[in-house]
Amino acid sequence: MSFAAAPEYQVFPTRERPLKPYAAAVRASQVTRRLIRSVDPDVVVADILTSAASLAAQLENRPWVTLVPHVMPMGRPGFPVYALGAVPARTRAGKRLWRLTRPLLMQGEQQGQRELNGARERVGLPPLSHVHGGISRELAIVATFPQLEYPRSQPEPWMRVTGPLLWEQPFGAVELPPGSDPLVLVAPSTSQDPEHRLLRAALTGLAGEKVRVLGALNHRTPTRPLPTPDNSRLVDWVSYAQTMPHCQAVVCHAGHGTLARALACGVPVVACPHAGDQAENAARVRWAGLGVSLPRRFNTPRGVRLAVGRLLSNRRYAVRAAALARWAEVNDGAAAAADAVEAVPRHTPSG
Repeated sequence: MSFAAAPEYQVFPTRERPLKPYAAAVRASQVTRRLIRSVDPDVVVADILTSAASLAAQLENRPWVTLVPHVMPMGRPGFPVYALGAVPARTRAGKRLWRLTRPLLMQGEQQGQRELNGARERVGLPPLSHVHGGISRELAIVATFPQLEYPRSQPEPWMRVTGPLLWEQPFGAVELPPGSDPLVLVAPSTSQDPEHRLLRAALTGLAGEKVRVLGALNHRTPTRPLPTPDNSRLVDWVSYAQTMPHCQAVVCHAGHGTLARALACGVPVVACPHAGDQAENAARVRWAGLGVSLPRRFNTPRGVRLAVGRLLSNRRYAVRAAALARWAEVNDGAAAAADAVEAVPRHTPSG
């Protein structure tokens, strides 16, 4: 395996004037195009967010695969709007309401289509007639549990749900809180909640409860001291792969990587979404019966205590999470993704 540096451009607000995302993608596509030409790959696999790589692959006439490292964001009629944190309607009236309101709420899809087609025009590619043009119609690898995907009446032939692609940096084992009470891991997001609001709420709310609490700081020093009840232990970092199999519950911000690892270990979750796709992930967990979702406004000591209590008192959450762990044991997401990529017809040089 060899590596080359990816072009980077500032697209988030700073003191300097940032580029708009597609303007940065247009610039980066030219650099990436030269890289593709020099490497001469048979297939280009690009993350769903890396528009530059997909544009460059198409400019070089290479087979292009999209990697979606979470649930599929492309909905269908009757699906709730992605990232709102809603679940599919159960009643006929609810389904009709989603059908009527979804076109109004999803005007952003058409805006995204216009912006992508504008970028395509600037690099010399023809426009696309469909939305979500950043997802390949040759192959899209959706790296999540199929149990988290809403059923589609018409499956997309180019969409392959492989199971999650799990990886983490090696890290040693940590000492767990002593005792035999259920172990609750508080695993906050590494990108959200810099004030440790969720960790503080969990430590406070679960103090005195018949549980053990292990909290991870994620290499971020608290701006003010955190409580450390007798039933808790704080660590700077933790290996999910080594620690989660010992847990009976995981409290997290519902980032897909943390959710997938917990479910692969057979542990139900309290999903406390904060930003990005976390609300969608929490909704999928709630819909699948794999945990409890706790809206951000209820990320309080009482809210976390009640949510953890509900999770631990109802065995169905643990039973369903254990079923996903058994599925993961016999379905290797990485192997399935590799097989799918290798099955893509290879690039044939012209001339």
